Amino acid sequence: MQEPVDTPTLSALSQSSISTQGKSSSVAQTSSVVPQPLRPSIVPPPSKPKGWNSGASANRMRRIIAEDPEWSLAIVPLLTELCIQQIVKNFQNNPILKQLLPEHKQKVLDLLSPDLPLAVTANLIHDESYWRRCCTQRWPVCHVANHVGSWKRMFFERHLENLLKHFIPNTTDPAVVLDLLPLCRDYVRRLRVDQFLPPVKLPTPPRGGDPTDSGSETEMEEPATDHYQLGELVAGLSHLEELDLVYGVKDCGMNFEWNLFLFTYGDCHSLAATIKACHTLKVFRLTRSKVDDDKSRILIHSLLDHPALEELDLSHNLIGDRGARAAAKLLSHSRLRVLNLANNQVLAINTTLTSINLSCNHIGLDGGKQLLEGMSDNSTLLEFDLRLSDVAQESEYLIGQALCANREAARQRTSNPSHFMSPVSAKDSENPAG
Repeated sequence: MQEPVDTPTLSALSQSSISTQGKSSSVAQTSSVVPQPLRPSIVPPPSKPKGWNSGASANRMRRIIAEDPEWSLAIVPLLTELCIQQIVKNFQNNPILKQLLPEHKQKVLDLLSPDLPLAVTANLIHDESYWRRCCTQRWPVCHVANHVGSWKRMFFERHLENLLKHFIPNTTDPAVVLDLLPLCRDYVRRLRVDQFLPPVKLPTPPRGGDPTDSGSETEMEEPATDHYQLGELVAGLSHLEELDLVYGVKDCGMNFEWNLFLFTYGDCHSLAATIKACHTLKVFRLTRSKVDDDKSRILIHSLLDHPALEELDLSHNLIGDRGARAAAKLLSHSRLRVLNLANNQVLAINTTLTSINLSCNHIGLDGGKQLLEGMSDNSTLLEFDLRLSDVAQESEYLIGQALCANREAARQRTSNPSHFMSPVSAKDSENPAG
């Protein structure tokens, strides 16, 4: 016999299902009105394999970041380094230096090329290490001590000297020299030019007509042989103290001509006006230039009452008696402390100098007597060079005695003993009194 079915239970289930359906339908209706946001998909992290450690992680990251196995964060340049490289690269067109921090400025200076234009570097860069690189790159031998230890001064003095030594009148543009003035005027204090080139002698053009025509011959003129005129340049060098010149040509070889070593009257008058106007000049040397009596008188006359001149060197020239008289007049109108007339045919006497050089001169007996007359009232002369000069032995002995008396007086006037040159001559040194 079948058991009766529990009616309440079925009805409860049916009601439950009906209520569930109603709820689901209501939820469906609600979802159709307000859309629900999508949930992000969550990807589970990869499971760590066996033996996972930090070293393996770094190697894996390296393979992920770059294919280069030698890649490292340490090789990535800093932003400041990239900026410095760009500043150096564009320095010629956009020189940035003063705005940098000291450590960055030094890095830029260390990386700059010594071949940059002087118009960019001259008045901007004062770092001695930079100018040292400029000097050593250009000249194999650099004696910076001859330029008071300044590499920048050495560069500009030698650079200007090189321009002057290779200047060809009527061929080289004068602006090549004068354009340097605004850049070097504060650094050049000495000029030593041991060569002045003459104008280029052009080949004689063919003459038309009768070669014996006297008119055509008179029209032919010799080319000017005057050398570069220093007036405008020296006037712009406001700190120039020393001028050392030689009018001649070095290494002329088979092209030797006497006019290559000619100090012309045009050169003489121009140089005289130049040194007269240079009130800062303390040392003037003009040697091995065939300066004769007339030219020496022109030069010496321009130095009368010169406010700063202390040393005059006209050695190895052709100066005679008239030039000597001009020099004697100069001694009483100047502050000269050193006069060098070695290897000339002159006699110079003086009552105020401390040093005089008359070596390699033809003085003779009368000249020795005049020297003694000048020494009789002299109390300051301490050096007197008469080597290879034909002075009488008696005159040498008396001059040596006068020098010894002056030196003894000088020692008494100062606590520091002075250093003097060797005795007047070998004969004088052999005499105990000298």
